[in-house]
Amino acid sequence: MHTREEKMAAFGRLLDVMDDLREKCPWDRKQTNESLRPNTIEETYELCDALIKDDQPNICKELGDVLLHVVFYAKIGEEKGEFDAADVCNKLCDKLIFRHPHVYGEAKANTAAEVLQSWEQIKLKEKDGNKTVLSGVPEALPSLIKAYRIQDKARNVGFDWDEPKDVWKKVKEEISEFEAELDHMDKDAATREFGDVMFSLINAARLYKINPDNALEMTNQKFIQRFNYVEAKLKEKGKTFKDSTLDEMEHYWQEAKHK
Repeated sequence: MHTREEKMAAFGRLLDVMDDLREKCPWDRKQTNESLRPNTIEETYELCDALIKDDQPNICKELGDVLLHVVFYAKIGEEKGEFDAADVCNKLCDKLIFRHPHVYGEAKANTAAEVLQSWEQIKLKEKDGNKTVLSGVPEALPSLIKAYRIQDKARNVGFDWDEPKDVWKKVKEEISEFEAELDHMDKDAATREFGDVMFSLINAARLYKINPDNALEMTNQKFIQRFNYVEAKLKEKGKTFKDSTLDEMEHYWQEAKHK
């Protein structure tokens, strides 16, 4: 691993490269906050993909891509005379120090749970902090992740189930309400109730310390692998899905499960 001096030098080198690109490269010179935003989202998802696969070389690579965007936005801010990379780092350090009084102050917290209990209250005390507990949840978050963050923030201020097992009654209640709306053939009402079912299941996952987004992605990957196996087996027989029976597909699906 590198020394502190080597790490500082590497970050300084990145800043120098960013300065060069912004001055000399037509594409980099043309970019704005608005034009970079879609790429930032894509790079973030690529990092998440590497993280869920625990692909260490790719995690390193994708972290670099995300860091490039951080430095890029800071450079644009510097050109506008608003802020620069030093401001970004200093503001982050100030926030981290303020939010960790058990490290930099006299507060006591011996477990992660104790830290989280005071997290939201500390954030509300910040001069430019969130005006409400849930206002810090970005509107642009994907709905599944947003639901998890909403529930997690509510938990941090004590709004939560006493016991994880208590949530199952709510899950069953929401499923029953969804089924009732399906019987009524009211699509809008059924859509709302299905949202309630998903919200309650995400809540259950959170209570049992399961990340629902990771869990769903694992299932996505599992389905892809099994579906690809079925498709490959059908091709070996000179068939496509269109001219195969459901029984044939199910046979290969079960094979894929056992493999």
